Amino acid sequence: MEYAPVSHSQTTRPLVRLPSGGSVSVTVHRYVGGDGPTIYLQATQHGIELNGPATLRRLHEELTNRSIAGTVVVIPVVNPLAFDHRSYITPAEYDARNPNLNRVWPGSDDGSLQERLAASLWPLISSAEAVVDLHTGTADMLEHVRHFRDQPAATDLAKAFDTDYRLVDELESEAEFERGTLRAAAAHADVPAITVELKNSRQVVHSAVETGLSGIRNVLASRSVLDEPITESSEQVVLDRDGHAVTATESGLFELDPSLAVGDTVEDGDPLGVIYSPSTFDALETVRTKKAGTIYSLARESVVVTGERVAAIGEPV
Repeated sequence: MEYAPVSHSQTTRPLVRLPSGGSVSVTVHRYVGGDGPTIYLQATQHGIELNGPATLRRLHEELTNRSIAGTVVVIPVVNPLAFDHRSYITPAEYDARNPNLNRVWPGSDDGSLQERLAASLWPLISSAEAVVDLHTGTADMLEHVRHFRDQPAATDLAKAFDTDYRLVDELESEAEFERGTLRAAAAHADVPAITVELKNSRQVVHSAVETGLSGIRNVLASRSVLDEPITESSEQVVLDRDGHAVTATESGLFELDPSLAVGDTVEDGDPLGVIYSPSTFDALETVRTKKAGTIYSLARESVVVTGERVAAIGEPV
């Protein structure tokens, strides 16, 4: 590796054209040092997930005053349509077929608007040696990193990011995969990638930003982009993300048991809360677990419809 002072450039990358003639574009930052690997970082696939770009702004302040080996490519707002509309997904007026950008990778040059947007960015991703995709969960989700099992390079990235929890799931076969998450598309292109879930969508939370910044530092250090040791805070708990989604069988007002919180361990058949009719006050359903494990996501006092997820439980690996 060759470490050299960073040269920073900022460019605008047009992605797709709107009916008015204007274009959807993203800002791409490049931090170039000496010879070394290329690492790709992005945030805000979902427009309300704000701690990702807040993390990358602080990373910018650090990298512009450092020496690195290699190149770090950063897109802080990868889905400007969702971000500008303050929406989780892209409004249906732009793409009713594929409103969720994180379901269309690697995109298609002749597909829907979102598929074309992804295809325009794909060359940056497929040419990288590692990918970090920053997301932000609800206030009631454990901060964690997701990666596929049996993917050693991605597992190493997830370990280096050093959140208290890692969630593993299965990569579908190449024959079954056509379009999907960025992480899955990258894995099929032999590019190790991790999905990071920081705390609390819709607002900047400084503890989440610090988790994101320290995690990215560790990832860059693990790839020798930064000449510094990896910081390890604790042993990670590994959960199987394919463990158990608890869904509502009735529609109504869900009231979570106030004694429960993410990180709690539950047993098979434990009650999580009750769904009431807000009009008649009748108790419609006691929602119960169907497997034992650790709660990593919860819906708290919310209106739910039949089939909607109210909790996610991961089984310890």
